[in-house]
Amino acid sequence: MDASPGLLIPFDNTYARLPERFYARVHPTAVANPSLIRVNEALALELGIDPQALASPEGVAVLAGNRIADGSDPIAMAYAGHQFGNFVPQLGDGRAILIGEVVDRSGTRRDIHLKGAGRTPFSRMGDGRAALGPVLREYIVSEAFAALGIPTTRALAAVTTGEWVYRETPLPGAILARVASSHIRVGTFQYFAARKDTDAIRTLADYTIARHYPDLADSTEKYRGLLSALVARQAKLIAQWMHVGFIHGVMNTDNTSVAGETIDFGPCAFMDAYHPSTVFSSIDQGGRYAFANQPAIANWNLVRFAETLLPLLGETQDEAVTAAQERIDTFGSLFQTAIADGYAKKLGLTNRSPDDIALIQDFLTIMANGEADFTLTFRALSDAAETTDNETQLRALFTEAASLDDWLTRWRQRLVKESRSASQIAADMRETNPVIIPRNHQIEAAIKAAVSGNDLGPFHRLVDELARPFDDRPGIDDLKQPPKAEEIVHATFCGT
Repeated sequence: MDASPGLLIPFDNTYARLPERFYARVHPTAVANPSLIRVNEALALELGIDPQALASPEGVAVLAGNRIADGSDPIAMAYAGHQFGNFVPQLGDGRAILIGEVVDRSGTRRDIHLKGAGRTPFSRMGDGRAALGPVLREYIVSEAFAALGIPTTRALAAVTTGEWVYRETPLPGAILARVASSHIRVGTFQYFAARKDTDAIRTLADYTIARHYPDLADSTEKYRGLLSALVARQAKLIAQWMHVGFIHGVMNTDNTSVAGETIDFGPCAFMDAYHPSTVFSSIDQGGRYAFANQPAIANWNLVRFAETLLPLLGETQDEAVTAAQERIDTFGSLFQTAIADGYAKKLGLTNRSPDDIALIQDFLTIMANGEADFTLTFRALSDAAETTDNETQLRALFTEAASLDDWLTRWRQRLVKESRSASQIAADMRETNPVIIPRNHQIEAAIKAAVSGNDLGPFHRLVDELARPFDDRPGIDDLKQPPKAEEIVHATFCGT
């Protein structure tokens, strides 16, 4: 496999310098006829990469795995994981390859990962490939997340492979170049815990601290601090998901990042009509990862993480368990604070009052009973904050508008206690409540156009428009709208 002379990526690969049991060295499998779908120019510049070089034939060859860029050290990372509650002691990168790390212009170290780059020693019976649809879905949703200000992996580029992948039917193949603060997961720690490899757990914990929590490096309780820090990040992250009506769909421990980022956008979805029991994932038959269950599942995943750290948390088992439990027990209050603070902002409340929690919960209950669209309701409420003349649009979103009457009276009485004008409250709410999100039916339409019609226009439009989610403007009225009855997406699918 040739090296690429035309593309300069400032690689500095620290994970590949860890002991060899942490990964398998493997090159991507070349593809027949790679073609560029899109380069994320702004992200490339952040990483110190010339986007034009990345879009060149040499760059596309690197993105497709047909060439290895100078400085790249490709590896497939080892990890385990609980999948829907069942522990699998060896998973690993079965269709993704970490081609290297770069330190971006802000000084943050980030991974570049090729998803769909071919078989690895962890592929088991899989083909190591990705279909075009899931690649487009992850590109759209991860970049929308970034624009919404939610910690996430990013999409650097996507290419088609010129080959078919075989699922239920033959589908065009594609590869996503994904960027993350790292790809270390709770499942990475579980991999070594399952093998009772305490030395590897310590090495991995030290590496994670140095990379993601450097302020803990000199602490005498750095491993306890690591657990506390991840509990805090996950509590905030899950709250941020819920503030935009997002359902991850596969909150397995191998999909739980120790950097506190959203990772692996498989059968994910955004709610249209609000209901806390909403499930989209076709593989989540029991609703384990339903919208309202996400905080409890995050807590459960953190307990699994704490279990892997027990050898590092105390001199005795009892001491370690006590230390772990104390830190896990903080999740509930941290999450409740984060979810309440976020919803309060969505309602225009900054001078917090003890009665705000009831106001928030009552509004969500009315939304659920009224089958109101999650995104449109909060956006319409932003407009209603400015003047009662704007309430008509809000009321139209509920099956029974009268249910809003008492609540709106309470809310307006509460807004009087704010130290801002009505117009300022409305403006602040519009910066918190997006006008557009990646709606499931729009994503599916973009995928269908690309897969069936070789038309990437709808995909590019979604990516472009979702980069400005809070800015209402001409030309996006169709992207605001919930699906018509015949457009409703009832199930989303994993791309494996």
